[in-house]
Amino acid sequence: MLLNALIVDDEEYSRKSLYYLIQEHCPEVRVEGIAKSVAEARELIRETHFDLTFLDIAMPKESGFELLPDLQERGIMVIFTTAYDQYALKALKASAVDYLLKPTDIEELQQAVKKAHDWVKLRSESQPAEPGFEDESKITLSHTNGFDVVDTSDIVYIEADSNYSIFHLSNNENIVISKPLKEFEEMLTARNFLRIHKSVIINFRYVKAYSHKNGLQVILNNDITLPVSRRRSNEFQERAKSYFKS
Repeated sequence: MLLNALIVDDEEYSRKSLYYLIQEHCPEVRVEGIAKSVAEARELIRETHFDLTFLDIAMPKESGFELLPDLQERGIMVIFTTAYDQYALKALKASAVDYLLKPTDIEELQQAVKKAHDWVKLRSESQPAEPGFEDESKITLSHTNGFDVVDTSDIVYIEADSNYSIFHLSNNENIVISKPLKEFEEMLTARNFLRIHKSVIINFRYVKAYSHKNGLQVILNNDITLPVSRRRSNEFQERAKSYFKS
């Protein structure tokens, strides 16, 4: 499976160097476009199909992060290429395939490309009915190191953090995804999930109690307390009655 790639970097040497490294050492990648700015990259992705972008971060006028909405809208994967390591956490939240420091190491480049290739292969084989789903009981969560396939029954709750969503799992692990909570609300609420607040989606599987003693609150099995907004409280109570009755 050949991946069509775009290189975005304001430095000519970096663009050429990465291009030749890919040509020489990554036969599964075909560079279809090279851009020296975010604005130029936007033009290219409107005209050409790309699977993958090698994206610099610190660039004049607009940083690489400002291109992310355009890439995510088209399902284009991202491998960040930068001379600075202070952006690693933000790249993690952006669900990048990988984060490569300049000068680019050949082995690390090949490993990053393999992650991207594996990611595309899984998406192709699973053919989800909704973005992110493999089947009725699993969801694929992409992040900087690739992706995790998670049983929806293991999701305790999902918490909004600006335009990111934090998945809290039953094994106490957290996964940060660069998508707003609304996208997962649309995917999950037909099952055992409900958005009880602008910043929280819960799984009824883990609900232990509901209280209005100190404001409207849900208490989970792990004793975490989460707020319920007043406008969602009636729907929560109706759904809770239906869920626990069944």
